Amino acid sequence: MKTINNSFLSFIRNKTIIIFIIPFFLQAFSVIAQAPNYFKYFDQYKVDGSFILYNTKDSTIFEINEARCKQRFIPASTFKIFNSLVGLETAVIKDENFKIKWDSVVRAEPAWNKTQDMKTAFKNSTVWYYQELARRVGEEKMRNYINLVSYGNKDISGGIDKFWLTGKLRISQEEQIELLIKLYNNKLPFSARSQNIVKKIMLQEDSVSFKLSGKTGWGVQDSLNIGWYIGWVEKNNNVYFFALNIETKDPDPKNFPVARVEITKAILRELKILK
Repeated sequence: MKTINNSFLSFIRNKTIIIFIIPFFLQAFSVIAQAPNYFKYFDQYKVDGSFILYNTKDSTIFEINEARCKQRFIPASTFKIFNSLVGLETAVIKDENFKIKWDSVVRAEPAWNKTQDMKTAFKNSTVWYYQELARRVGEEKMRNYINLVSYGNKDISGGIDKFWLTGKLRISQEEQIELLIKLYNNKLPFSARSQNIVKKIMLQEDSVSFKLSGKTGWGVQDSLNIGWYIGWVEKNNNVYFFALNIETKDPDPKNFPVARVEITKAILRELKILK
């Protein structure tokens, strides 16, 4: 392992694992390390992809397929994090218990076919709930918050209720990590109350040894199925922020949804963050 005095160096990386010492993406130091073949976890599910992890305690960034971590992709349901913040901040939604009545349209996902509050809509990734939320917020307010936070490419064209699903909004894994770090530390331009509520509904696992918070996403971009899993792990007075992105032209409808979480957890276990 050696240290190179340059920030975000441009290398040709063929299945190389990169670790950067760059606190909050600002300091100009990087460390390059040869590591185990993490790509076996992607290969297991027949997908391509990339992964990024920010270790708060020692201010390191760990990346698999670093060049791809900079590429922007459709956020799909990971946008529910931002959508929730805007809904709360504009008082369209009072709190996580705010219900929106089911429109009686039967959808393929059984969990969606009932009245939802924000907790269940976030957990079940209920698309119609967040589409209605966005319609109630309106394009002007949504655009203002997108610009204020500088979310990805800031392009909400394609319809107020689908710009994050089939429109032109794009965000990179590195940008997702920056957003998560700010959210965790209540540094986004939203009230502490709004940010704390969203963090609460993001919690997925709460064990004796760690807490796991996150959100998955699945969208289509340029004929590619794009899968996301972003969030953080709290363990031993430390916080590890992660963002996984995978892609495939021909997804297995059973394995692709599972792959997002399982690949992430396999990498986190390899890094000794999860058991």
